[in-house]
Order: sequence, then structure tokens, then C-alpha cells
Amino acid sequence: MNLTDNLLGDGWYWAAWAVWVPLFARSVLRSPWRRLADSTQMNVWLGLVVVLTLVWSLKAGVKPGLDLHLLGATLFTLSFGPHLAFVGLSLVTAGITLNGAAGQFSFAANALMMAGVSVALSQIYYRISAAILPRHFFVYIFVNGFFCAALTIISFGFFATALLALSGAYAWDYLMSEYFPYFLLLGFSEAWLSGMVVTLFVVYRPGWVGTFEDSRYLAGK
Repeated sequence: MNLTDNLLGDGWYWAAWAVWVPLFARSVLRSPWRRLADSTQMNVWLGLVVVLTLVWSLKAGVKPGLDLHLLGATLFTLSFGPHLAFVGLSLVTAGITLNGAAGQFSFAANALMMAGVSVALSQIYYRISAAILPRHFFVYIFVNGFFCAALTIISFGFFATALLALSGAYAWDYLMSEYFPYFLLLGFSEAWLSGMVVTLFVVYRPGWVGTFEDSRYLAGK
């Protein structure tokens, strides 16, 4: 969903700026920047920003705003928490804006949806799974890494569909038949992308995954 500058009305874009700016400032202030003082952690964070900028630039779509691409939001959120993930994905949005894959005036709307909504969904699903499921290594990988990643992009697709319909950009029936169903297919790809990377991280570099703790998921198992 890479919105162009003329797809939604100006009111939608100004409202997005009014919401995104304070949210971004809040995340900047509340992000655990001390963690990035470690050069390795900084390299991983910047690496995710660069890789996802490339992934978001590889989009498919036949009409303006109906682009489809993977998100990587669950991976980013599990690795660095919601605030650093939101800041990082906002930078990814800036990257695709600079390379012409999205509009400049629509930057805040794109960032609010692809960074804000996706990170919020990822964090909600992570908290739900952590609260109701056993603290086990395989539960963390398969539920958080795979299932929650798929659920996040499918839920994001519904929010994107609702936004495009409410703004009058496209008809609801058209979006539900020609746009939203593809997010169900993207769910499988997103699950494999996030799940495989999370698995590699927790097995070989568990320190790169901020939400994974040996004492919670391995000790006594």
C-alpha cells in the first residue's frame, strides 16, 4: 500500500500528518537508544531498515495505492520493540518515498499505515500470545514468528482496504474482490520471511531479538 499524493483527499493527508508527527516524536523519546549504542545492535537495526526499504520497493499492483509487498513489521517489532520498530519503519517509508515508490505529501499516511498500524498489530498479537500461551521456545518461534506475522499482514490488509473505501478512492466491493484477497496469499510469504529470520536469530544470535529471553523460553524446559 504505497499511497500516491493524489489518491486520497488533502484532508486525509493533513490528518495523517497531524497524527504521525506526535506519534513519531513519542517513539523517538521512548525508544531504548542505549541498546543501539552497541555497534552490533545498531548494524542489525540499520540492516533491517535497508533490507526492508528494498523489499517495500519491490511491489506489485495495477492501480495507484493498490500495491502489494511484504512488511517485515513483526520481525522488526520482535527484534527491537514497538518504538524502535516504528522509527525504523518510518525511515523505510522515507526511503521508498525518496526513490519514487510513494508520494511525498502522502508520506505521513503511508508511514502511519505501514509503520504505525503494522507495528501496533504486531505488538498486540505478541502480547496476546505471551499472555495466554505457554512460555516455550517452539511456541515463540511458530506462534510469534510465523502465525502472528501472517495475521499481522492480513489484518493490515483489512485496515488498508477500509481506508481506501472510506476515503472514496475505490469501491468497497471492488477492494474486497480484487485487493484484499491477495493479502491472504501474502500472509504465507510474510510468515515464512518473518518465521525463518526469527528462527535463525534466536538460534544463532538470540541477543538480536529483544523479546526473546532464555530465562523465559528455555530455562527448565
